[in-house]
Amino acid sequence: MTTDAAERHPLAYLLDLRGLKAEAYLLRVAEQHQRMGYGQMAYRKEKASRWIAGVYAPSYHTQLAMAALEGIPPEAIHAHGWPGWLLLALPDHTLFTLPWTTTGAVHALEITGGPVDRRKFLITTSVTLGTTVAQWSAAAPAGAAPTAGRHIGADVPAHFEQRLDSLRRLDDTVGSGDVYDAARAELRLITATLKNASFGEGVERRLFGAAAEASRSAGWTAYDSGKAAAAERHYSTALRAAASADDPVVGANILAFWAIQHYSTGNPRGAVDLIEAALSQAPRTGSARLTSMLHARACRAHAHAGDTRAAGRSANAALDAYEHAGPIEDDLPCVYWYNLGETHQLLGSSALNLGNPKQAVAHFLEASTATSQEAYNGDAFPRGYAIYLARLAEAHLCLGDVDAAVATAHDAVDRMGGVTSARGTNTLEDLRKKLARRRGIPAVADFLDYTETE
Repeated sequence: MTTDAAERHPLAYLLDLRGLKAEAYLLRVAEQHQRMGYGQMAYRKEKASRWIAGVYAPSYHTQLAMAALEGIPPEAIHAHGWPGWLLLALPDHTLFTLPWTTTGAVHALEITGGPVDRRKFLITTSVTLGTTVAQWSAAAPAGAAPTAGRHIGADVPAHFEQRLDSLRRLDDTVGSGDVYDAARAELRLITATLKNASFGEGVERRLFGAAAEASRSAGWTAYDSGKAAAAERHYSTALRAAASADDPVVGANILAFWAIQHYSTGNPRGAVDLIEAALSQAPRTGSARLTSMLHARACRAHAHAGDTRAAGRSANAALDAYEHAGPIEDDLPCVYWYNLGETHQLLGSSALNLGNPKQAVAHFLEASTATSQEAYNGDAFPRGYAIYLARLAEAHLCLGDVDAAVATAHDAVDRMGGVTSARGTNTLEDLRKKLARRRGIPAVADFLDYTETE
């Protein structure tokens, strides 16, 4: 059983919650299985390990016995599937079983905007991801139900949208730590407005769109700060709000950022599903730039899954779509950061994942040598640039060019200074471990000494 699988799976969390070893819990299930007339059931701990790892799923009768043991009705097995129905046995199941309505969306916004959840458990398995995306696709948008409270106009969501745009840009330069708290504060303010004011249908949908973006921002900054479980809940809530907003742009953008978390934490297939759902909405967005970004994210997911052919198709699709992109200043606000240089950085990262460092170096260098408007802007995105430089250094190292690797690694460390990002710090630490294998080279030893932490 891997750590990532254990953190993501509801059964692993349930065992921890009950304070039980797998074999002891399975013994209880086996006894319930026999009481219900289904016969004997093996209860070796390896069985639970395989369920958690996703190698096998329990038989239907075993699931019925487990549900009975947890006091969950049999119909929940059909409604939520394995392991989704197990969420009903957990104390934080409410967020993931709320109805996909405007009322459910507001309730979810209240939960995720409340006290910070310190748990490390990640609820969204591949199965629950698929269910979430399907429910998002089928959800009805907000319809301006009658409300009491002071009437507000379009200027209010416009103010929220401007503030959220500023938060996106602050995250680029100061890092995710403080921006996470600010995004959650925005989320609470927008949620209070949705609950207490009155408005027309258009304003309500824009408010839900702003709430979705605030929750997406909180999700991204939570993930970048190392709060992966909180990020999952924010992304799930953001998608609910996007459904009420009937906004394909914010929905596609949420799915793209959510995919980053999944392909970076050992679930690339789930990431592919998220990106495919986002790409299904791409024609509605009217943005070739956004479409290109989604294809580039698909390339990253396929690369993490080791699928060279699919990654190559997505890379070509990203570059082809970008040829039709208009001026960045006239495009959607959420893709202000995405230009041709960024595309090559993402494709270079994918090539590195696929074991092709020579192609990776070519993409990374292409990112910085494009025309001035299309080159990757490292000054504007120091955290992102530090991460890309670390990957370039790794590619140089794979090719045996230690001098270039060390010089690039120094540049990465200098770029990262002053920006808070657990993701960036972890990337640089991984690079140090790879360089440590060459400690006998003086330049490498000097770099390791220079970057050693107390």
